[in-house]
Amino acid sequence: MAAAAVAFRSVSRAQPASRCRHVKLLWAPRRGHRLSPADDELYQRTHVSLLKQDLPHAMYIDSYSSRGFVVNGNRVLGPCALLPHSVVQWNVGSHQDITEESFSLFWMLEPKIEIVVVGTGNKTERLHSQVLRAMRQRGIAVEVQDTPNACATFNFLCHEGRVTGAALIPPPGETSLMNLGQAAE
Repeated sequence: MAAAAVAFRSVSRAQPASRCRHVKLLWAPRRGHRLSPADDELYQRTHVSLLKQDLPHAMYIDSYSSRGFVVNGNRVLGPCALLPHSVVQWNVGSHQDITEESFSLFWMLEPKIEIVVVGTGNKTERLHSQVLRAMRQRGIAVEVQDTPNACATFNFLCHEGRVTGAALIPPPGETSLMNLGQAAE
């Protein structure tokens, strides 16, 4: 019997874990770097306060149709020229009517316009080379695109804060307004 007791003691010393009782905890300990689902709900809500508009006087094209454009909430019928702080009717019927004289309002302005975005209707059309050369000589870049892409490019350049102008011809054949915000989505 004494030999059994000595053997039992040596076995119990070799395996101390067998003597410990396992206690089941009712909650798991939290670590500082891990969030529980309850904590995560606090971080899924976002609140944004708009203190000021980035560019309060910038021109933006809201939508376009075969009849014209909506610029900063104002409807403009027919072809138009967008300048940094104003919109004017542009007396052209198609891309073939664009001349140096029809672009003259862009180089008369101060501050000088950096780039003019030209919308030529449903598809991109080539402008007369002498018109492009005259604009280049005056230090104004010209970007010719179809009208839907020209509207988006103009909005992008204005958002960047560039001094931008646009010469836009409405795309023929579309009768309903196309909202540029919906087109981007």
